[in-house]
Amino acid sequence: MTTAARSGTPASPPKRSRIGDLRMRDVYRGLAVLAAAAVVAAGLVFVLPSSPDEVAAGPITAPPAQPSSSGATPPPQQTPTPSVLGTTAAPEVTAPSALPATAPSAAPSAVASTTLTPSPLAATGRPIPTPGTTLAPGYTAMEALYADARVPRLPAKARRVPLKAAAGRTVKDRRSGVVVPRLAKPWKTYGPAPFTSRQVLPQVRGARVRGMFVTCPLPIEEQKAPRDSALLAARWTLNHHPKGATITWLASQPVRKGWMLMYRVTYGKHSSRAAVVVLDGGMPKPALAFVSVPDTQRKRWADVTRVISGVRVLG
Repeated sequence: MTTAARSGTPASPPKRSRIGDLRMRDVYRGLAVLAAAAVVAAGLVFVLPSSPDEVAAGPITAPPAQPSSSGATPPPQQTPTPSVLGTTAAPEVTAPSALPATAPSAAPSAVASTTLTPSPLAATGRPIPTPGTTLAPGYTAMEALYADARVPRLPAKARRVPLKAAAGRTVKDRRSGVVVPRLAKPWKTYGPAPFTSRQVLPQVRGARVRGMFVTCPLPIEEQKAPRDSALLAARWTLNHHPKGATITWLASQPVRKGWMLMYRVTYGKHSSRAAVVVLDGGMPKPALAFVSVPDTQRKRWADVTRVISGVRVLG
């Protein structure tokens, strides 16, 4: 028997067995690390998009209800302003009241902001009225005139037309306080309503408009200057031309107790020669004489000059 056996002390394991245990332990640890790396890689496959296009095509989420820690505030709320002449003005921006005011963040917002164009009359607190035939409270008739793209500004030195005294028969409009020429054939008198006198040319086949000569009390607001009243009257006459008609000035000059304007009205491929005369006939409102002859009856354009030459105050 050996000395170890005789003393009762267990013999130490061989050195090869201990080295083998250490190697197996390292193998297990390596396998565990590889398994964890595989799990992380699989997670990345599911989390990251396969291409940048998927990010661009994704839905846009709404901003949070409360401001973020960076201090970004939600976009301002928009409330419509009162309409002007039947059109809605640009929305008015009001600050949100429910959220505390914080400094804006330097990062771009996910929600596009609304850019407002300042009104030309921002200094007065009112936008310029848009084209129309009626006025909202607080706007002057001349403001509406200058805002109407259909009516250009009258040149400072407009051409004048030689006016000769008209001879022949006349028509008396006692309600308006004026006397006007009775035009020769093919003109004929017609039912005056809604005017106080009316003469017309025969309808041309296939034409939408025909020559017309009418008188009535001024249907728009009288201005201090007869010239301004005539400008507003010319704008009003566009109601009696095809939609989309525009004015080109031909002549402007004073007449006895009033003002005369001659102009061309263009609508599509056609046009009319027209004129208005506004004068004081001694009635509560000034008198208006309006004549218009389309290019389909251009042979009667000389009658426009006869009309503006023959309009005079009754009495």
